[in-house]
Amino acid sequence: MASRPRKGLVPAVFWGLSLLLSLPGPIWLQPSPPPQSSPPPQPHPCHTCRGLVDSFNKGLERTIRDNFGGGNTAWEEEKLSKYKDSETRLVEVLEGVCSKSDFECHRLLELSEELVENWWFHKQQEAPDLFQWLCSDSLKLCCPSGTFGPSCLPCPGGTERPCGGYGQCEGEGTRGGSGRCDCQAGYGGEACGQCGLGYFEAERNASHLVCSACFGPCARCSGPEESNCLQCMKGWALHHLKCVDIDECGTERASCGADQFCVNTEGSYECRDCAKACLGCMGAGPGRCKKCSPGYQQVGSKCLDVDECETEVCPGENEQCQNTEGGYCCICAEGYKQMEGICVKEQIPGEFYSHPHSTYVKSKMQRDEATFPGLCGKQVAELGSQSRQCDPEVRLIQSRQASSQR
Repeated sequence: MASRPRKGLVPAVFWGLSLLLSLPGPIWLQPSPPPQSSPPPQPHPCHTCRGLVDSFNKGLERTIRDNFGGGNTAWEEEKLSKYKDSETRLVEVLEGVCSKSDFECHRLLELSEELVENWWFHKQQEAPDLFQWLCSDSLKLCCPSGTFGPSCLPCPGGTERPCGGYGQCEGEGTRGGSGRCDCQAGYGGEACGQCGLGYFEAERNASHLVCSACFGPCARCSGPEESNCLQCMKGWALHHLKCVDIDECGTERASCGADQFCVNTEGSYECRDCAKACLGCMGAGPGRCKKCSPGYQQVGSKCLDVDECETEVCPGENEQCQNTEGGYCCICAEGYKQMEGICVKEQIPGEFYSHPHSTYVKSKMQRDEATFPGLCGKQVAELGSQSRQCDPEVRLIQSRQASSQR
């Protein structure tokens, strides 16, 4: 019988692998950091243990296949008897049992090192199922199939057919979960042994249940036809074994805003916005208004836009009115641009500024301090100041003033 391996065999393997993974490679080989995202959910420890055992069993198959592949059968049998339960084979299997990125597997293997070694050298004969011995009996991470929770209680419907075979028992096979059945579509009840909302029993015997869909809005029914309804979905009313749509808009069950109107739909309703011309409405469009919005007037049965530009509403010099939906705006006439709240003629390169000198300069000189935006972009405290640069248009006015004084 093979001797017990040196203490710390598994940690030594794990430490060597961790050291190799921690060594930095050349900068051009190092991966760029992944984008920030929420971490993936951690697997249940039972699933990690099952994966570890599955990988361990594959390692056993691999080591036999790689070391013995035909030839002298008697010689192989003699060598195999020594290699089968050897420390060498255990090391070979453990080196590949966890993938490099599976840190949960590495952590579990490190925590269970003594148990793995004990099973390998002393427990294989009496407990050949490593998963049952390690994950269920020793570490108590898993439960038998059809059970759940810390005490491995039976799932609803029993351990043979959890949830009747029509659903998934939450936590089945693990020491966690609530044991609640998540039933397939069409099935319901504590153990998925009944038909769900909108389905009826098409067939049933001692071990089998077939649930088929009811007609459209039927919540409960005795068959697939429209006239087989026994109960209706929300938004529908039962009438002579048929489900009829309820008009929420006509029965005042709808709740829409002051500037919205109600539209009935099958089993429900929608609230849609009134037209811009309306202050409250009974339907879509400017012909269903209760009152007209400001900027609109009633013409016949519709609320239509008022053209404010038909009256003189833009008093500024060189301004013109532009009508808009429900209002208007004042813009500078063609060939003019807005400058400090007034419309001035756009300057053509090479021509003198044609805006009336007295009006333009006087309005600027009445201020304690003025800002003239333009190419210079400098502030001017006084029009005649020589210490600061000013807008080119103002410099032109200054030069004209100086010429007239001479």
